[in-house]
Amino acid sequence: MRVSVPIRLDGLVYRVGGRTILDCLDATIGGAGITAVIGPNGAGKSVTLRLIDGLLAPSAGTIRIGADGSARRAFVFQRPALVRASLARNIGLALDPLGLGRAARAARIEAALARVGLQGRAGDPATKLSGGEQQRLALARAWATQPQLLLLDEPTASLDPAATETIEALVSEMARGGTKVVLVSHNLGQVARLADDVLVLAAGRAVEHGPTRQVLFSPRTAEARAYLKGELPWTSFAAAS
Repeated sequence: MRVSVPIRLDGLVYRVGGRTILDCLDATIGGAGITAVIGPNGAGKSVTLRLIDGLLAPSAGTIRIGADGSARRAFVFQRPALVRASLARNIGLALDPLGLGRAARAARIEAALARVGLQGRAGDPATKLSGGEQQRLALARAWATQPQLLLLDEPTASLDPAATETIEALVSEMARGGTKVVLVSHNLGQVARLADDVLVLAAGRAVEHGPTRQVLFSPRTAEARAYLKGELPWTSFAAAS
């Protein structure tokens, strides 16, 4: 089990082009399990992930990750960011900063591909994979670095139900293995299946945060209720699952 990686966001502000995307966002995300971040379009969900990962710098406020302020992170986007090379090379590039020896590196790549059901395909071109296979490769690359924190931005938005089920199973497995997962998703059925807790954003602020069932089925705030009411079709699916 890896070390717990709590995330503290204090007064987080992000402005671009004269527009305020995040407006004094305060949140404490626990260091274990899967946290889902939900909310309407434009609420600042994806920006929050990118700020946590360091891809963007906040206009104001602070971000603290883990006890010492840092953690090994991996980011999986809605559309996998793959290079035009083999599956092995795509994973190997992520391993470069770790300074592994040749044998350890090869073993890590082989294990990562096996983990996502792509064993025996190390030499295949990544660009020839299906959408679901590309996302599995992106997860393999993330897993290979043994991250303490995995950030996922709509990882199944463009996938069919079978591929979505596979990705969800892999994400759950990583969380059970000790990786903290923060997931942005508009798929509330997916949130109900995967998340331990849910953070609701609206207009660049955190308006509700709590256990998944409480937030989804008994939201306390008007903003959360309004968002969930607008997504009503998912509730019958969630109740049946």
